[in-house]
Amino acid sequence: MSNSSSITEFLLLPFADTRELQLQHFGLFLGIYLAALLGNGLILTTIACDHRLHTPMYFFLFNLALLDLGAISTTVPKAMANSLWDTRAISYSGCVAQVFLFLFLISAEFSLLTIMSYDRYVAICKPLHYGTLLGSRACAQMAAAAWGSGALCALLHTANTFSLPLCGGNAVDQFFCEVPQILKLSCSQSYLRHVWVLMIGFPLASMCFFFILFSYVQVFRAVLRMPSEQGRHKAFSTCLPHLFVVSLFVITGLFAYMKPFSISFPAQDLMVSFLYSVMPPAVNPLIYSMRNQELKCAIRNMISVMFLKSDKLLLFLHK
Repeated sequence: MSNSSSITEFLLLPFADTRELQLQHFGLFLGIYLAALLGNGLILTTIACDHRLHTPMYFFLFNLALLDLGAISTTVPKAMANSLWDTRAISYSGCVAQVFLFLFLISAEFSLLTIMSYDRYVAICKPLHYGTLLGSRACAQMAAAAWGSGALCALLHTANTFSLPLCGGNAVDQFFCEVPQILKLSCSQSYLRHVWVLMIGFPLASMCFFFILFSYVQVFRAVLRMPSEQGRHKAFSTCLPHLFVVSLFVITGLFAYMKPFSISFPAQDLMVSFLYSVMPPAVNPLIYSMRNQELKCAIRNMISVMFLKSDKLLLFLHK
């Protein structure tokens, strides 16, 4: 039997066994990663450059895009490198860093999604108090709280996970280092200490989720009472994408972290982790911009200005 002190590297789960399928996996992840970089990069640049988008809703969306970029950059590049170079290895320190960063970014994102639901609740249900309740200082404090809670949660779970003796080898049944899969390698009784940490995290996550649901029940009740059809459409266009992201994030994340260790299907675990770790950062920019006319117009204007400036530069160089 081995323990954590003798492990120098972990072996991640490959997506495919044949070289051809590994290269296809590399191409798929490369396309998803570039789409996430482009989409979130456009949102970050547009919000930063357009003063009309300097509002609480877009401030939180800016933070969400940052978290998405960090989350997908923590897991996907290593999976791509392993597929390209036909290897499964990740160093012990690299695995620890990956667990910490992923938990930090995902936990902070869940907290931020809760704050964003509160933002929509105040904007629609208490519009006269919006400037008071969500001033610039309050927004900065809430965003800092989301990032801080993510760091605290990641530190707690990472320290507990890698302090356990690992007696089950070094093969991780996942394409990145993830807490549930590391816990499967721990000694039979040792992981029980970590279960108490999960039992603390579950009520907190549930409280956030029920707060989000409560906020949106109030929002939808207020929206349905609006006399203007245009007002209802605008309200739904900002609320429904957020609710979809939260539902996908919570359902898949809770399934991955809260299901019993005895229930293990590598293909199913791989798909679930793909849905909550890779897909949200890639599709969030599309979801949040597809029904948001204000953001779409701002992105189009920014791209037009960029092409206009590039055309002027080419004309100047030609002369």
